[in-house]
Amino acid sequence: MKMRRAVLYRQEELRIEECPIPEIGDGEVLVKNKISTTCGTDVKIYKRGYPLLVPPHPFGHEFSGVIAAVGKRVKGFKEGDRVAVHNTAPCNECYYCKRGLSSMCEDMLFNRGSYAEYVKVPERIVRQNMFVLGDRVSHKTASLMEPFSCAVYGIEECPIHLGDTVVVNGAGPIGLMFARLAVLRGARVLVTDMAENRLEQARKMGVHKAVNMTGVDDTVTAVKELTVGGRGADVVIEATGLIGVWETSVEMTRKGGFVLLFGGTKSGSVLQVDATRIHYSQVTIKGVFHTTPRHVQTALELLKMGVISSDDFIQHEYPLEHLEEAILEHAAQKVIKNCIVY
Repeated sequence: MKMRRAVLYRQEELRIEECPIPEIGDGEVLVKNKISTTCGTDVKIYKRGYPLLVPPHPFGHEFSGVIAAVGKRVKGFKEGDRVAVHNTAPCNECYYCKRGLSSMCEDMLFNRGSYAEYVKVPERIVRQNMFVLGDRVSHKTASLMEPFSCAVYGIEECPIHLGDTVVVNGAGPIGLMFARLAVLRGARVLVTDMAENRLEQARKMGVHKAVNMTGVDDTVTAVKELTVGGRGADVVIEATGLIGVWETSVEMTRKGGFVLLFGGTKSGSVLQVDATRIHYSQVTIKGVFHTTPRHVQTALELLKMGVISSDDFIQHEYPLEHLEEAILEHAAQKVIKNCIVY
């Protein structure tokens, strides 16, 4: 039997092809896709490639669906189960996994190709990062588990205390997730971006202030003026992946402040910081990449609780044949996310 899937042949060359439905091994699961969501990482891969991927390659990594077949060694899942599926799983055996840094796993398994009618889920992901959904969780909501788990991981690394001022630079999907989680931790949250529709979504999520930086030459001063005493933020979270915003994020902190640099930058980007300020102002800079199985499970529980809503993040539905249109609309920041419906 055949299915349709998206394959990226090179930058900005995306094709919808027919291929055989994958055969599964004894520990694997085949999922009939219901929803795939667009992502900022997909946009970057489409526009500029990705260092870890050599085209042509299957495209996409956020999805939710229904189990179509299970291998004979699979436990805890059966045909017909509605599932949320993450796209990675660590080995739990390497140096970093044993040190509790599974996001740094030396043998991380990545499962690409969620823009497809069927997705084969490898055994390692089945065991660690696939979950049966309750009846009240929609496939749209479940498709947010992967990006939300990254924000859950990142926010746990931030020393946010009740009443702190937290600045989130970037109101894309991840930035909005960070902002919502910071609000729930009792922070006074400021969000910056240049897309008014995204800033409006931030306001709906309860942030203290959403600031449009269009035409603002000195973004550091503009943000600091909004903090108590003009001293800067207690915590700044960077969620754009632009090296210039990385640098201004560092400058927006108060003495003793904390900066989380989360947005992935273009390969070869070099961060320039004032070493004197870092030293004498005791600023902490931390990079965080990806997520861990614990945070994936936590993200799903938070989604079940309604901490964020798919209605706030997913604006338009497209068939697979119009995937490129959905990606480009996301890239133009006309939406927070789009989804492909099967």
